Amino acid sequence: MDRRTAILDSAERRARKGGYYGFSFRDIAEDVGVKSASVHYHFPTKEALVEALGERYLERAKEALGNPADHPGVEGVQRVADLFLTANETDDLMCLCGIFGAELAALPAAIQPKIAAYFDYLTEWLTAALGVGAEPAHAQAVVAALEGGLILSRTKDDPAVLRTIVQLLQTGQKVRLS
Repeated sequence: MDRRTAILDSAERRARKGGYYGFSFRDIAEDVGVKSASVHYHFPTKEALVEALGERYLERAKEALGNPADHPGVEGVQRVADLFLTANETDDLMCLCGIFGAELAALPAAIQPKIAAYFDYLTEWLTAALGVGAEPAHAQAVVAALEGGLILSRTKDDPAVLRTIVQLLQTGQKVRLS
């Protein structure tokens, strides 16, 4: 693995655990076994590093999801849900853009569009997968349920919380507000 990738991997793990302010270049340098000047060589600022993280995270989501036409309806919902289930159960981490989204007002302005781009992509992908008649609001509700389920799962230290939410999404059970 090249040094730039190792730096990105360390930064992603740390960001997904503690958010934007939960890590420093010194932390990353220690993880990678280099001096922090080496981290600065690849990423002159934390903003540049986080921009690269956001771009990489989006590209990985695109690769994992594939073409929405190949995963219609509930299969598409499951495909997106698998990203969150993997984050929770395999990686033991938050969604990078979810944690940055929660901190959005405190993030540098240049980073904010990268975070929005991830959610825009998930919304567009899911809307296409859900098919004719699906509105972006339907897709946004799914993403919100998954992000919220991930937060609850992590808060309660119970992976079953997110799995239950995924099952509700798969079966189309409705939550009544009145």
